[in-house]
Amino acid sequence: MVGTGKSAGKTAGKTAEKSAGKSAGKSASRAGPTAEQRAWLTRGLDQPGGKLPLFDHNGQRVSTRMVRACMDKGWAEPWFENPLKPDWLVCKLTADGRKVVGGG
Repeated sequence: MVGTGKSAGKTAGKTAEKSAGKSAGKSASRAGPTAEQRAWLTRGLDQPGGKLPLFDHNGQRVSTRMVRACMDKGWAEPWFENPLKPDWLVCKLTADGRKVVGGG
């Protein structure tokens, strides 16, 4: 029985560590944008309606994963669906997106 108490204590400690890690991860997700996200969001500041570009400065399509991450954090939102390219996310800046990049 003594051995059971020690392993139960170790398990409880590991569970507490995992919970602390999850909490830290959630607060980290509220951190500001990455350099790539910031650059993309900033490009919407001077566009009509805050339209965000589909392509980077080199003509490469921006990462869908990055776009979705910005949408998940509330910095960008879908503007309209593109019937010719339904897999392309046409987005615009939100008010929070403008704030996070210092545009208002």
